[in-house]
Amino acid sequence: MSEMKLSDLSLGDTGRITRVVGGWGLHQKLTMMGIKEGSMIKVIKSAFSGGPVVVEVGRNSIAIGRGMAQKIYVESG
Repeated sequence: MSEMKLSDLSLGDTGRITRVVGGWGLHQKLTMMGIKEGSMIKVIKSAFSGGPVVVEVGRNSIAIGRGMAQKIYVESG
């Protein structure tokens, strides 16, 4: 398994969040959305299609800006 940025994943890819590169505010905001290290995610809409990355975490669909998605690292598989 390899680690890559969330923004680099394609539609339908799944993975586990391994780390978030950013300050306290970013970690706090993502945690409130249910996105934290160890969370399993699935890409519903990729950054390649333009606009935000949309992921499924648990039973929630969450839109994340591309800049923020570049700070989230995922182990795909």
